[in-house]
Amino acid sequence: MSAVALTRELHRVPSTTLLARLIGIELGGVARRCARLIGLGRPALRSLEQLAAPDTTICREATEFARRREFPTVFNHSVRSYLFGVAVGEHLGIAVDRELLYLAAILHDIGLCAEYAGPGSFEVRGAAVAHEFLCGAGLASERADRVHEAVARHATVGLAHRGPPELALIHFGAGVDVIGYHAEDVAPETRAAIVARYPRLDFKRAFGELLRNEAERDPQCHIAGLVQLGFMRRMALAPFAE
Repeated sequence: MSAVALTRELHRVPSTTLLARLIGIELGGVARRCARLIGLGRPALRSLEQLAAPDTTICREATEFARRREFPTVFNHSVRSYLFGVAVGEHLGIAVDRELLYLAAILHDIGLCAEYAGPGSFEVRGAAVAHEFLCGAGLASERADRVHEAVARHATVGLAHRGPPELALIHFGAGVDVIGYHAEDVAPETRAAIVARYPRLDFKRAFGELLRNEAERDPQCHIAGLVQLGFMRRMALAPFAE
């Protein structure tokens, strides 16, 4: 039996609720950026070696599972999300099981693959795919459950940061890469090294198109609310060239 109640559905959040959550994270970001400008809380430089994923069999198998199915643009985003997530966690002092974080990160957008297309929210579809794969690969069910929840809820704005460490840090890590959320908690040199190793490959345009397709496929899916509120414009402002 599952140790937790797994998320099986994720619906569109009412616009007023979502807007209030977005305003909250924007205000938090402004406060952090102002603090960094005057020298408060500046993050330490982290090397790629310091941020590296555990060299375990399950991590290697998950990497190949994602690499064979995802467009290179999405795959590179998944790796960057892990690296950014670890860096933010180190800066904020959030201890995390790096294997769980890596598994969640490398699989968090697997639901956007064409072979897993369908109704509902891609996050939940991807969580189910990740869970089935990881259990089949021999990961303990309790750990697979935790990955499932991190994947299913990684884009729940205003909520995910209060979840378990692997959920909070995939939320932050993907947030850095997609809209620059918590980018100020990763040293600029670290951000540059991560992007150099795992290029963005026209990420803003390509990923935006995938999200728009999801919103059009099912207007009541979770991501549709963000798309309606101008998420693509926010992506364009992320501190990356593409």
